[in-house]
Amino acid sequence: MGDIDDALERADQEAFTKAPPKTLKGQISYLLGQLKTAKAVAAELGITADSVNRYRRGARKHPPRHIQDKIDAAVRSRWQPRVRRRRQEQAATIGGITVETRAQLGYTAPIGTTDDARLRRLTVHLPPEYARRLFDARAQNAGDQQMRDIVAEGLQEVYFKDGGRRAAQLHVTLNDIDYIDVSF
Repeated sequence: MGDIDDALERADQEAFTKAPPKTLKGQISYLLGQLKTAKAVAAELGITADSVNRYRRGARKHPPRHIQDKIDAAVRSRWQPRVRRRRQEQAATIGGITVETRAQLGYTAPIGTTDDARLRRLTVHLPPEYARRLFDARAQNAGDQQMRDIVAEGLQEVYFKDGGRRAAQLHVTLNDIDYIDVSF
């Protein structure tokens, strides 16, 4: 996963109306309910089916930190899918998304203007069409670069070109991302 995919995942998790299971036993039970077999859960987590069953029964209560992190991530990635879909659909049709980032933005501009990449901190609300494109790209397992291009195009059109009122020949690229946060 890339920076933008991680930001979208965090934004999805902000929509939770109920907290995911916190106990190891509850988390494993939830994953078993979603994936149906201990073997499938084990394959997802990179452990054995016997370990999954031990965690479920409570015979083993403290997995190694890296396994606990995988369990937490697997539960959170599957938690409340209808709530996620509803919020994403709303962002893609009505509300749009807000992108807050500190990144190095590259420019291609006409001769006589600067094209030096600059580190900028921006908070820009992008229209629903960019949200739709990002969600579609994410659903198709697009690479980080493709998602960066979508965000860069949105920043270019909304922030730099101001909806076509200025900088008509400017082309923006999103290079080094220090941090990025998305909300919708």
